[in-house]
Amino acid sequence: MRTSVPRILLAGGATLALAGAAVVLAASPGSAAPLAAAASPVLTRVSTDPFTNSGSQHATEVEPDTFAFGNTIVASSQVGRFASGGASDISFDTSTNGGTTWTSGMLPGITTFQGGGSFGRVSDPAVAFDARHGTWMIAGLAISAGGSALGVTVSRSANGLTWQNPVRAVGFDGRGYDKEWIVCDDTSTSAFFGTCYVEVDVTSSGNRIVMSRSTDGGAHWSAPISPSGTPKGLGGQPLVNPNGTVVVPYSGNGGAIRSFRSTNGGTSWTSTVLVATVQSHGVAGGLRDGEGLPSAEIDGSGKVYVAWEDCRFRSGCPANDIVYSTSTDGTTWSAVKRVPIDATTSGVDHFIPGIGVDKATSGSTAHIGLYYYFYPVAGCSSSSCRLSVGYISSTNGGTSWSAAQTIVPGFALNLIANTSQGRMVGDYISCSIVSGRAVAIFAVGRTPTNGKAFDEAMYTAGPLAVAGGTVRSSTTAVTTAAGSRAVLTAR
Repeated sequence: MRTSVPRILLAGGATLALAGAAVVLAASPGSAAPLAAAASPVLTRVSTDPFTNSGSQHATEVEPDTFAFGNTIVASSQVGRFASGGASDISFDTSTNGGTTWTSGMLPGITTFQGGGSFGRVSDPAVAFDARHGTWMIAGLAISAGGSALGVTVSRSANGLTWQNPVRAVGFDGRGYDKEWIVCDDTSTSAFFGTCYVEVDVTSSGNRIVMSRSTDGGAHWSAPISPSGTPKGLGGQPLVNPNGTVVVPYSGNGGAIRSFRSTNGGTSWTSTVLVATVQSHGVAGGLRDGEGLPSAEIDGSGKVYVAWEDCRFRSGCPANDIVYSTSTDGTTWSAVKRVPIDATTSGVDHFIPGIGVDKATSGSTAHIGLYYYFYPVAGCSSSSCRLSVGYISSTNGGTSWSAAQTIVPGFALNLIANTSQGRMVGDYISCSIVSGRAVAIFAVGRTPTNGKAFDEAMYTAGPLAVAGGTVRSSTTAVTTAAGSRAVLTAR
């Protein structure tokens, strides 16, 4: 695989060539395993933390999201993580050639550390594109210097490279907010083409979910409304069907994946339906893993895929698999299926999935790419756990899967940012498929050599092929001792 040397755009407009970024990463001193074995894909460093403000952990980047339209991919992550919540800023990481090379920088006008912003911190980046108005958007959760989440910002760009100061989309009314997401209707034949949607939950009302909409490229947003029944939960990921129906899977309070939808462009939202209960194994080592936040995508026909970590297929719940459910209407959901990364007796723990579906494919020939983190040994400790990144794919809508591929074979937990909820690479990651190949960015921790406390940056191994296989997915669950877990906060 040939990769070029990326350039990182630093605060103030300076650039830094990362001449060593396009080589296989060697073992860090003191680590138990190399970051990439000879047979692993070449890793390219996409971006790194340029900030030096006190209070943040430098150099750290966590919790990326990606979105692709045409041959352009825009990603974003938290940069300079505060242990108590939020970051110095959120980034833009943009590729205009399908993930071969990247330009990265920091969004202006959000925090006091970049471009004259007014907020002390920002968190939870999510990316969308509005095809009707030709506008890229990155949503963020604005946080005060004291750690209070104030509302949702939306930064806008015509090309993914030059960004305006953000608009205030939802909140800033004295209530608490958490884990927003954003999507736009990009189907030209839809009655709601060019309508964009933001989902967020109101923490001061028990994580009550609200939705807002924009019809002018994200410049203005409607007053937020709740779905019927005022449901409560976290991490909703709205997806738009080609006919304009919006489906929003989310993690419900009490440990279940649920969904709701709108068929009128977000004027109103239905009551929720159950996708599945969640049965999960507590991830070892004190790692913050999002506790089952879903990752969701949609194929070209409007079939929704929702993936999460779950132990129902392993007797006694000793470790998690990545599992998923599908729906063609957002109301009726399939039985939960297991992604067959390895045997249920393997002892490997899988978590933090990022699923991508090629929108140029659909149904029984839908192409799926899935990135995820994993521990090779589920029963490890904070000192012995080695965090790895894997990838698997399907060319037939999940009927069968390729052999799993280890992207990053392992790094120690003390090499990644610490938070009030544990060591962190992110509560979620994301995968986008461009020209038939799967692209993701993800956090990797290395032993710092730059005088900073960390060297946790964003890397990519893509674009990776979406391949078929003969490994079948399991559909029969076993009885486990797992219990449901409620998600309290994602900041």
